[in-house]
Amino acid sequence: MSGAAVETRRGAYRALVLATLAFALCFSVWGLIAPLAPSFQELYQLSGTQISLVIATPVILGSLFRIPLGLLTDRFGGRLVFTLLMLFLTLPALAIGFLGGSFGGLLFWGFLIGLAGASFAVGVPYVSGWFPPERQGLALGIYGMGNIGTAVAAYSAPAIAAALGWQWAFWAFVLPLVVFAGIFWTLGRDAPRSGPRLPVTEGMKVFKDEVMPWVLALFYFLTFGGFVALGIYLPQLLVDVFSLETTDAGARAAGFVVLATLARPAGGWISDRVGGSRTLLVVFAGLPILALVLATTPGMVLFTIAALTIALLLGVGNGAVFKLVAEHYPGKTGAVTGVVGAAGGLGGFFPPIVMGIVRDATGGYGIGFALLALFALGCLIVNIFVMRQRNASQTKGA
Repeated sequence: MSGAAVETRRGAYRALVLATLAFALCFSVWGLIAPLAPSFQELYQLSGTQISLVIATPVILGSLFRIPLGLLTDRFGGRLVFTLLMLFLTLPALAIGFLGGSFGGLLFWGFLIGLAGASFAVGVPYVSGWFPPERQGLALGIYGMGNIGTAVAAYSAPAIAAALGWQWAFWAFVLPLVVFAGIFWTLGRDAPRSGPRLPVTEGMKVFKDEVMPWVLALFYFLTFGGFVALGIYLPQLLVDVFSLETTDAGARAAGFVVLATLARPAGGWISDRVGGSRTLLVVFAGLPILALVLATTPGMVLFTIAALTIALLLGVGNGAVFKLVAEHYPGKTGAVTGVVGAAGGLGGFFPPIVMGIVRDATGGYGIGFALLALFALGCLIVNIFVMRQRNASQTKGA
């Protein structure tokens, strides 16, 4: 192996490690509100619908801003965009502790904290540029393990809040954000490019010309949206349904997040070998069955088994979707990632609100899980159709 090849490989591994750690840190900040939701509901006398809005609000900005951040990363590189993002997040992390002591304050500062969730769209083009197509599934799956930040928040936020007050759960992340922004700027490098960077708007043309990006957005709406929605809403649901302590519910939700996160690189690795669409076929076939199990509100043991199996499938599905993104759109990964990632984030926004409304209206969550089953079944049908269309076009081409 030549010296240049060795240096490129080192640069790729360094970029992967830095991006994964930065993503995990940002996702930790993004996930701080959900595990504290039961405390907020008690402190500020919030209804089920109100606390669902507080939980879901950070998802909005984290979803919508994935589009511009993905485009900006294609144009200016992940090194600059990731560094500036981490520095910006120190503002809402500080301010919410001083000004967030009300329903309105939690909504406003939680909305800005949601920008941390947009970090995903920065790292995908930053990482994928360093790896060849046959290794992008695994590399992006490893990067996606930054989702573990949600588990860090679920474990740490209740413990810090119990010891020092809920404000310190946010303030504790200010210094790490500043320090790692400096590390990322100092050590990070953007992947070498063979041609000029695309204009910011150029990458969006693919959504006008092709259907496949919208199909991938639909799939990620389910796989990542389901991961986020269940990850952030499980603490509230477990306290409500099974009368668990807040710390116990947060720890169990963290287990869900950890399993889904660890399954993501496995999904990328499997997709590198058998294809992303085939991998998603299994994911979308299993989810409706498991969602219907949860809809029956079983006992704790069966609920845990079904929820953790869902976590496994969602994690594999996340890895499979972004294998397909990198495979189909190597020159426009940031743009496609932005829109697909936004769809996934929005998929995490609506279910908690629906769950809160269903809970207030019916006294339970069964209808919400039944809707999840129906949506997964719809994705299964779309995936089968897409696979048949692709096979037919390949046959004609032959």
